[in-house]
Amino acid sequence: MLSITKEFHFSASHRLAHLAAGHPCGRLHGHNYVLMVELSARESELTPAGFVRDYGDLDALKKWIDEFLDHRHLNDVMKDRNPSAENIARWVYENWRRDLPELTAVRVSETPKTWAMYRPAP
Repeated sequence: MLSITKEFHFSASHRLAHLAAGHPCGRLHGHNYVLMVELSARESELTPAGFVRDYGDLDALKKWIDEFLDHRHLNDVMKDRNPSAENIARWVYENWRRDLPELTAVRVSETPKTWAMYRPAP
């Protein structure tokens, strides 16, 4: 398999539910998120140019992030789930897997030292 990745950035707020009383993430707060997508293909599936996918094809994802995630309150955007980093990664994957069939994983960072990743089971 060959893989490519691309990194995107957005800022958003959230409040996490189901935490112990006094947990800091239970309060309204925000992050400067880093979202990374991974796309993979077998060598036989590469484009004639030798790409898994042209990076320019990911411009639509950037526009979607800017419109629906950047400077938003994620609890309002992701109404059906608690907006943890893990759930954000899975939610983005679920929203983009049809448009990007090569999508194999989505990683989300809330801080420079923490990452969550969603990769569907094989």
